[in-house]
Parts: sequence; C-alpha cells; structure tokens
Amino acid sequence: MTLRQRRILIGVTGGIAAYKICELVRRLRDLDAEVRVVMTEGATHFVTPTTFQALSGQPVRVSLWDEAGEAAMGHIELAKWAERILVAPASADTIARLAHGFANDLLSTVVLATAAPVYVAPAMNQQMWANLAVQANVGTLRTRGVQVLGPADGDQACGDIGSGRMLEPHELRDILVASFGGQRLRGRRVVVSAGPTYEDIDPVRFIGNRSSGRMGFAVAAAARDAGADVTLVAGPVALPTPQGVRRVDVRSAREMHDAVLAAANGADIYVGAAAVGDYRPAGAAAHKLKKTDGEPLRLELTENPDIIAALAASPTHPFLVGFAAETRDVEAYAREKLARKGLDMIAANDVGGGRGFEVADNALHLFWADGDVALPSAPKTALAHQLMAHVADRYLATHGPRP
Repeated sequence: MTLRQRRILIGVTGGIAAYKICELVRRLRDLDAEVRVVMTEGATHFVTPTTFQALSGQPVRVSLWDEAGEAAMGHIELAKWAERILVAPASADTIARLAHGFANDLLSTVVLATAAPVYVAPAMNQQMWANLAVQANVGTLRTRGVQVLGPADGDQACGDIGSGRMLEPHELRDILVASFGGQRLRGRRVVVSAGPTYEDIDPVRFIGNRSSGRMGFAVAAAARDAGADVTLVAGPVALPTPQGVRRVDVRSAREMHDAVLAAANGADIYVGAAAVGDYRPAGAAAHKLKKTDGEPLRLELTENPDIIAALAASPTHPFLVGFAAETRDVEAYAREKLARKGLDMIAANDVGGGRGFEVADNALHLFWADGDVALPSAPKTALAHQLMAHVADRYLATHGPRP
C-alpha cells in the first residue's frame, strides 16, 4: 500500500498518547505520504516540535500568532493543503472546542477552515470518556460528519483500565490508507445488516441476544468511506447513524428479512453482520404472562427465515458476505457455512469468553473459496476498514470495475 503524494495534516493535542504520534508520522512517511504537524501548546509539554519536524521533514506550527507563518494567512493555507486532517490524541478539551466551533488556537482554526474530511482519535481517562458532557460533544462531532476513531479499551497511563485508550499508530495508519483507497466501491450499492433481533414473548418480554451492533455500524461507515451508496438495516440498538448512510430500523428477524431483501434488490454487495435470531416464539401472548406458582413456563419456538440463504437463492444475488459467530471449532463451522449457503466470503469470529459481543474490539478470520486471511484483534472501527478492503479486493476480482 502507498500514500504517495497524499497530504495529511496531524493535529497533536496535550495528552500522554502524544508520544505515539511520532510513530504514526514515521509510518505515514514510510508510505510516502506528505505529513505536516500542528501542535497545541499543551502538546509541546509531551513531545517537542523539533521531534515532529525531524520525522515529517516539514516545519511544525504551534501558534496562531506565528508572524512568519501567518504573514500569508498560513492557517488557511494549511486548511486548503490538507486532504485529510487527523486530530490525535484528541483530548476532552479539544473535542469540546471543536464541537462548539471555537477558533482560539491554530488547530481549531484550521479544522473550521478546511473542507477536508476530519478524523479525531480520542485519548483520555476512562471516567472522562464516560462523562455525559464528553459524550454529548462527541455526538455533536459525529452528526457533523467528523469521524471518531475509537477509543479502545485497556490499560491507561493513569493506572485505570477501561475505554479511553487512543487507537494504536498502525490502526490509525490503516484507517487513513483505507480512506484514500476508499473510492474503490464508488458507484456500487452496499447493504449492511447490523445488531440483534428481538422476538416478542408478550408485550413486556422478548428473546434477544447480546449483539451491540457496533461491528455492523462500523462496516457501514467503512463501506461509505469506500465510496459506496450504503443502506444499513439495523436491529434495536442505541447507536448514531453513520453520516451519509441510509438507515432502516427493524426489530424482529422477519422484519429484518423483509427489509434486507427489499434493500438488496439490485445491490452489488451484502454484508450480513447482524446477529439474527434463529428462532421466535410460535405466538406472542397478547397480554403479559403471569407466574404459574412454580410450574415451568414452556415456550414453543419456530424457526425464523434465513436472510442470507434467501438472497443466495436468487440468480441475480449480490456479492454475499456472511458472519459466523462461534464459541468452538470456529474455522470448521465457518467453512461449512460458506459452502452450504453459497457465500462469496465469510467473516468468522470467536465469541467465547466474553469476546466479540458488547466490547469495542474484535478479531476476524475471513474465508472464501480459495483463500483466507486472519485479521488480528483491533477496534471495530479499524477492523471494519480492513474487512471492507478485502471485500473490495474479492468483489472487484470477480466483477471488475464498473464500466
């Protein structure tokens, strides 16, 4: 992969994770990218501008009041020069200022003045990340089209453990690479299903599963970054819709079946990332079921329609990517499902021991008829971009570019 002649501006803010951006700049330069760095005053307490100047080969800007840099409106020049802007690490303070449109330092001014896609990689204490004010500011940025990368879960410099770690440099690099190669699916229609399905027992209770929908939503965003026209069919989850993605909300497996088949009519690619319930109650009670004084409650279950099998039965079906969430014999079950359902590719993951569901990270093993590749554990946002890169490879190998 290469980023030859691609122009990337990195905004470094005050946080201990700033030291990791040295590696990111080096990795981007190794791919022949042109990199410029803007630092906040706080960032200079963690890494010196001289370090970034040596790694990038370009002068580093810190102050909006740099007479030499601003003699020709340098902040506007930087905003126009950049093809991508990544703020990393993005502190809680910087996220707040970007969300509220402040322009009181060089970095915030450049972000306001640019037409380039903007990415932020949050890095902060887990309690700060969970704070409602921070989450509201992050939500504001997302609604404005800013792409929020991570954060990941794990050990933190303060000694806490939880969500708030900045994504690793290689993960940020891969997302930036994918964003440029991301127009490989321009003009293609992609349908993604995500989240769980709920099957009602009565007006109060239901049968469901632990899917959070994060992986499917990340896949939809990655497909959008790949230039595709994306429809996301979502089960009952509390996640914001990725900017630029068409969303259809459903609740039950039968609703998802109908919505996917309608959306996939004429589509080029379908990615079935939803955790669809295999069974539903044969009949939902009209009123809340009461306790039976110690007597067992027996539910009769009936099988739900198989969405991806229904698509595969059509002679004009899209390129089909299935998911296999297993707790044992992952490869064997995935290969069997790939063949039995006539899929073009399957993404298998081990969900035993608390993995896969209700967590920010995941790992996948992709299989197709004559090959496979393992994608190691990474935040779902980064993993989704890697998955869609492989989907694009396989799809274009068999279908070729659009005439």
